[in-house]
Amino acid sequence: MAEFLFRLGAAAARRAKTVLAAWIGVLVLAGAAFALFGGTLATGFSIPNTPTTQVTDHLREKLPEASGGSGSVVVQTEDGSAFTDAQREDISALVAEAADVDGVETVVDPFATEAERAAQAKQLQDGQAQIDAGRAQIEDGRAQLEAGQAQLDAAREQAEAAGAPAPMLAELDAQQAALDASRAELDAQSAELEAGAVQAEQGAALLEMATEIRTVSEDGSAAVVNVVFSETQMEVEQETKDALVATFDDQPVDGVKVDFSAEVSAGVPSILGIGEVVGLAVAAVVLVVMLGTFIGAGLPLVTAIIGVGIGAAGALAFSGIVEMASVTPILGVMLGLAVGIDYALFIVNRHRRQLKAGYGLEESIALANGTSGNAVVFAGATVFIALLALNITGIPFLGLMGTVGAACVAIAVMIAVTLTPALLKLAGMKILSRKERAARDKDHGTSAAAGKPESIPVKQMSTMRAALTVVASIAALLVIAIPALDLRTNLPDGSSEAHDTTQYRAYEAVSQKFGEGQNGSLLVVADLPGNPSEEEALVAQGEIARTLFDQDNVAAVAPIGSSEDRAVTAFQVIPEEGPTSESTQELVHTLRDLSPVTTDNGDVELGVAGTASGNIDISEKLSEALPIYLGVVVGLSLLILILVFRSIFVPVIATLGFILSYFAAIGGVVAIYQWGWLSGIFGVETPGPVLNFLPTILVGILFGLAMDYMLFLGSGMREAFVHGSPARVAVMQGFRNGRSVVTAAAIIMVSVFGGFIFSHSTMIRPIGFALAFGVLVDAFVVRMLLIPALMHLAGDKAWWLPKWLDKILPDVDVEGASLERRHPHADATADGESGAAGTASADAGVHGARDANNGVSTR
Repeated sequence: MAEFLFRLGAAAARRAKTVLAAWIGVLVLAGAAFALFGGTLATGFSIPNTPTTQVTDHLREKLPEASGGSGSVVVQTEDGSAFTDAQREDISALVAEAADVDGVETVVDPFATEAERAAQAKQLQDGQAQIDAGRAQIEDGRAQLEAGQAQLDAAREQAEAAGAPAPMLAELDAQQAALDASRAELDAQSAELEAGAVQAEQGAALLEMATEIRTVSEDGSAAVVNVVFSETQMEVEQETKDALVATFDDQPVDGVKVDFSAEVSAGVPSILGIGEVVGLAVAAVVLVVMLGTFIGAGLPLVTAIIGVGIGAAGALAFSGIVEMASVTPILGVMLGLAVGIDYALFIVNRHRRQLKAGYGLEESIALANGTSGNAVVFAGATVFIALLALNITGIPFLGLMGTVGAACVAIAVMIAVTLTPALLKLAGMKILSRKERAARDKDHGTSAAAGKPESIPVKQMSTMRAALTVVASIAALLVIAIPALDLRTNLPDGSSEAHDTTQYRAYEAVSQKFGEGQNGSLLVVADLPGNPSEEEALVAQGEIARTLFDQDNVAAVAPIGSSEDRAVTAFQVIPEEGPTSESTQELVHTLRDLSPVTTDNGDVELGVAGTASGNIDISEKLSEALPIYLGVVVGLSLLILILVFRSIFVPVIATLGFILSYFAAIGGVVAIYQWGWLSGIFGVETPGPVLNFLPTILVGILFGLAMDYMLFLGSGMREAFVHGSPARVAVMQGFRNGRSVVTAAAIIMVSVFGGFIFSHSTMIRPIGFALAFGVLVDAFVVRMLLIPALMHLAGDKAWWLPKWLDKILPDVDVEGASLERRHPHADATADGESGAAGTASADAGVHGARDANNGVSTR
């Protein structure tokens, strides 16, 4: 691979303008593909075969009008007074207009609904009065019949005692028959009345259980317009949502303000905002400080931006044929910018170091591409594999995120090893500052070995300092990770949105005027046994509603529809608290555990659906997949690092260091976004559960980046060791050799990711923080403090490898030592572009001595 990249770099330098034009052409093609084939991005997430999706599919088949997605429009008077009649009429007119929007199934007029509820209550009250009056009449009738019976019995007794003739006794029998008929008629009326009373009682009970489900607030100043879409929540077109919003926004009602729930108004977040631009600006400053020239600083930025443009546009071009979440291309942009800048920086830094050591321009470009470029390819392959492995979770949207991120990383690598050499050739010697060029000319003839790890004069770390560093680093990381023990995950709801958004205002208005639980109602579907009659279905409906209502944390229950055969009935259940609360999560499981419910007509199966239920299912599915994915990544880490460093100790501590970094990053996220620490600094206005797919996506990304830093620091340590330096000295030499570029790369990563912390999207902000903080901790605590200290304590044993394993492992030569031996530094040429002759290889006898004395592979 190193030889191939050497030749590729040389070819790209010779045809620099052609390479540049080719990549610009690819960028144009990607943009054109997006313009022609790009579709709509989804603002929600779904996972097939979860309990929620199964219930939704069942409901779509049996009760399609109740299976669509839902949202709400919240209207309030601006001064807090009750709606006027004119305002009610205008709002009702808008509701009727909204019902005609394509993709909208029904829109519920809140005022008509409340009027119907009031009419039902009045009807039930009147009916109960009639029932009470009927009962009184029946009791009066029974009393009269009893009195008549007593008189008839007395007359019969007298007649029989007096020996009355047969005609008189027949007349008494006729009177008895009449009384019996009246009694039977009265019993029938009583039975009919009691049947009506039972229905009335059921109706009253249902109305009572639904008391807290209001569409107009008690003070009459706010109303909720409930909207049901024709398609499921994930399939609702953005055009439908936009048309619904426009219906209310384009025709404002005097004195009334309108807000929309997250299901209606959540749009696609912008890919780049002011925060992201600031992050790029910080990265540019770091590059200028490190490289000393604007040309040198601009080169990694140009390659990264071209790569991001190709990656993002290419991904969006597929949004018309695959269901793609809005956060997916943004994640690709994050990764593309960060690794694109860093990968180019590694090659540019190596090239500059070689130029200052006297290498010729094209010679240096080719060698930098074959050495640092080889490390870039290996590091990029690590990130690529880790992200692509997200597909093993079996979660489609997460797998697609990983695939898009992996594609953006692959593009960044390809640009780094082709476009970077081309731009380096076009930049020429101006990649060095004037002072550096002058020093190069003055020191013409400097050894080409200058700047190599083994040539750096250092003093080894003291053992006491190493031990204290290990203890302090591990203790600090464990303390930072403590909040991770309290991790709760979910998708963000309206309460977590920025306070100046319509989603937050709608959520707060509903919470204050109607109760927080109405922001996350649950849909419970009951399957009745057999083919129930209308009466049986009504009885079962009442029994099921009562069972649901009696559960803890249930504020209200109301039946919302039944299938034509009455075998499926749906209920709206309002929790006591919001959709992301722990009590609502417990309630979902409680309701599912109730199934089957025993009724007079048999056992009834229950299922739970709705947005809140779906988000809970997704969070739990992701939590189940996380340990598997983490195990795969840890195993992959060990294998890759054993291959690279030909050691057992180094891969183990590097992997354990990654695990510490990961949990420290999760701890930071929990402390800020869930607990609310430092919320004012990070703009966390309403702390809540952590974004449910963040822990999983963080594993893949942070692992890849951590391995990058380990590779660029560790390979220098190994190179110094195999070239003859004592193990503990080699640790410091490799550290000194790589610390400046890794420091710059980490600061750039933190800056780029940190720019997304202040995104307007509640999903992007915690991802940006987790990546920025994770990189900060991993680079500066784990890779620059903990790992060198542990390797110092291990000494020569850090590089021990069983001989049988050494024989079967291939030589990947990440640091490019064999390439340098095959292409030694050429003699100085007449044009002065190259310096004194030298070699890049170390003494082979040193290699042999190492192998003989320490059993360490030097291949």
